[in-house]
Amino acid sequence: MASDSRAFRDWIAICDNGNACFAYGPGREGYGWVRVAIDPGPEARPEVAAGYWPDGAEATRSFALTIDGTDYPMTLAANEPVAAEVPAERALEVVRALAGGSTARIGADHEISLSGAAAALLWIDERQGRVNTVTALRRAGSRPASAVRAAPPLPVVSPAPAVSQAGFGEQNQVLPAALVAVPAVAECRAETTEHWVGKELMSARLDASTALWAVPCFAGAYNVGHDWYVTGPGGGDPRPARLTSSSGEAGAGTINGGYSPETRTITAFAKGRGVGDCGTASTWTWTGREFVLTQESDMQECWGIPPDYWPTTWRTR
Repeated sequence: MASDSRAFRDWIAICDNGNACFAYGPGREGYGWVRVAIDPGPEARPEVAAGYWPDGAEATRSFALTIDGTDYPMTLAANEPVAAEVPAERALEVVRALAGGSTARIGADHEISLSGAAAALLWIDERQGRVNTVTALRRAGSRPASAVRAAPPLPVVSPAPAVSQAGFGEQNQVLPAALVAVPAVAECRAETTEHWVGKELMSARLDASTALWAVPCFAGAYNVGHDWYVTGPGGGDPRPARLTSSSGEAGAGTINGGYSPETRTITAFAKGRGVGDCGTASTWTWTGREFVLTQESDMQECWGIPPDYWPTTWRTR
């Protein structure tokens, strides 16, 4: 199953490849947000979170999500930016209030738009097969939870065994001649040699005959770019790593990337702006033959939402 997203007036809704779904509503004038998340399958129940950027001591105050005059107290999960969650036993009640509500706010001052909330939640119901069931977010009925479609299977990805990193990493920062000769590498180095980022070379051993190299290509105010290459011993036979996104597009570059020998993963966190409340976070796992996308979260709207509350667009097991 492919991930999908839709816009419904002020709200957006996203479902990933495993049919976990998320709906987001923004605060008026860019202040505050609310998120509804629900896994697929008959046993799943929604989660509701909301938050805002604090102003001084405001971050330490407890607050409620208020819908049409009814207060739903929230449990503080993070202080800056402020993020809080509705207790699980009241979450479905809150979701249905959002779907049918006229006004909403978090705390005393942060008004949340409900324009499009009902349509976004109904789209999730339809996507997950919840319409007219007791678990529906928007259009509830008498059909039992057992009538909800089962969660689709997730792709299975097995990481290759970890190997010794002796001679790689921070102790080996000289780019092999075969890589230096690659035209794309030469172009990157021409842009970064006189810049601090030019020293941000990364290397790792993938197995006895395969190495991984990351060549710095650019640096901005809050993003650093690398191109990744898989090579033979001593950097021979270099070829660009194939790093695929959830949309199917493939490239060799990451933004704010790194490699973990313990987990066999390349991670990246491309920030949409400096505070890191929007962008794309990705993880690729080395299987012994290739890097496979194993996790992706994507938030295109810069609404002040911490990365822990971004929607997933790709998952594996």
